[in-house]
Amino acid sequence: MRSELIRIYKAVHTWTGILTGMALFIAFYAGALTVFKAPLARWASPPAFTEVAAVPLADAPALIAATLAVRPETARDFSLNLKLDEHQPARLSWQVRDPKGDDHDSFSVRHYAASMGADGGVSVEEAQPSKLAEFIDVLHRVVGLPADTDPNRWFMGVVAALYAVALVSGVIVLLPSLVKDFFALRVGKNLKRMWLDAHNVVGIVSLPFHLVMAITAVGFAYHDGIYALQNKMLHGGGLAAAFSPRAGGPQDAPPRDPAAMLPPAELLARVQALAPGFEPERLQYAQVSGPRATVRVWGHDATAFSPRFSGGFVALDPYSGKVVNTEYLPGQQDAPHATVSSLFALHFGAFGGTPVQWMYFLLGMAGAWLFYGGNLLWIETRRRKVPRDGSGMPVQRLDTRLMAAATVGVCLGCVCGISLSIVAGKWLHGQVADLGSWHRYSYYAAFSGCLAWAFLRGGARASVGLLWLAAMFTFAIPATSLLGALVPALGLWAHPAAATLGVDLAAAAGGLCFVWMARATARRVHGGPADSVWSARAPAAASTSSGKEAAGGAADEVEDGVATAASTR
Repeated sequence: MRSELIRIYKAVHTWTGILTGMALFIAFYAGALTVFKAPLARWASPPAFTEVAAVPLADAPALIAATLAVRPETARDFSLNLKLDEHQPARLSWQVRDPKGDDHDSFSVRHYAASMGADGGVSVEEAQPSKLAEFIDVLHRVVGLPADTDPNRWFMGVVAALYAVALVSGVIVLLPSLVKDFFALRVGKNLKRMWLDAHNVVGIVSLPFHLVMAITAVGFAYHDGIYALQNKMLHGGGLAAAFSPRAGGPQDAPPRDPAAMLPPAELLARVQALAPGFEPERLQYAQVSGPRATVRVWGHDATAFSPRFSGGFVALDPYSGKVVNTEYLPGQQDAPHATVSSLFALHFGAFGGTPVQWMYFLLGMAGAWLFYGGNLLWIETRRRKVPRDGSGMPVQRLDTRLMAAATVGVCLGCVCGISLSIVAGKWLHGQVADLGSWHRYSYYAAFSGCLAWAFLRGGARASVGLLWLAAMFTFAIPATSLLGALVPALGLWAHPAAATLGVDLAAAAGGLCFVWMARATARRVHGGPADSVWSARAPAAASTSSGKEAAGGAADEVEDGVATAASTR
């Protein structure tokens, strides 16, 4: 390939990466955590939330009838939960959306739960489930912007499209030396070369994963517009009817009696016979008093792709038990639906069970490192070095100093903000009226504070303190659980479940990584080459007299503790 083309694609790869790198760091760091949304939500949910008496599944028909008697509007949409735990303790629950809210805004949704007393009466209460995992997922979906709105999702779509361009151009740049350098990791004094080798290897090995992330993210960002265009051009305005599980049927039929619906156990038995590997988690009833009554049995099948993060479903008639739709049932889909579902599943890691979830977690963290590494290489490539004659210490370019500060502030601000938001889920429970909003307040307070500090002090000087802050906030996650177990009077708690214990152990491991990075960074900042933007000894102001690049100068170095390497963990 001609060298001119290589240079063009290298420039494209560099600048698309620079424009999107920090936004993608937030998306991948938060996205890696949302792979374990359920454990996070359970970790942040207090045991007191489970004190509502769990109604046996065999008594669910009576609970449904009693609830519909006092809340007839619930017949439109409610769920029976099969797996009860801290973050989902009620047998029967439903949601009410704000009619003025965005369709994707989960924070404006109000949650309700119904339970039966000893006297057979039903009690309906507004529930306050933890919104921690949902908040982290929103950060992932809109690359750290404050709200999950259409404009923010469109911005995310632009970032994802540039991300795809960066992937393709990066592969083209690497093609001429791919075979020779694919597994080359040249360790030595020229650590910049080693950093570039690692960047290339991680990028190529995880390329299929990143291509899927980029393509599907663009689709998620613009799917409303795509559906609207498809509805107008291909379906003549009838797309909504095509998605209805019970399209057609009489509109003037008399209301049906929900008491005549089949027991949940019988519906589950029919699903089990249809798909033995499918594990049901909840039954979602819709329009149970009307002629198009439907129950969707949601769940997962570890041996097949799930069409949504929450799994897949099979739709049945709750009165006859007839299967009316298997288009979203994992392992039972036709080719077109299975193709679309595979894209969703590949983005969410909704297949293969726990091993795949951990793989996606590690790929997400590696992706965050990849984007940070690109910024690091850009900064080091523009480093001004001490001339061979030792005539004076160069002053680093303004753009590299600003990029270093931004990288430190954004990346470590994201890490600190997420860790603090997680900790707030327990410490602020019962202390504030709207805990969901306080998750946002704590994140953006930490994020903006870290960013301001990085620009105030500079990337090198700010990095060490921010890494120690990231370690402290991350260690606070298992420390909070430990305090909850040892000192219950504090109002904290610790769940013995393996899933929530995994959250604490992973946070402890992350805290240790930040400690190691902080110590290594301190050595680099105070003892590394002074002619570097990452040195605390470097001049702070630009100078025209020392602005020459020194070709063949001191070896390019990126020590093991370069300022914000920890931000990728």
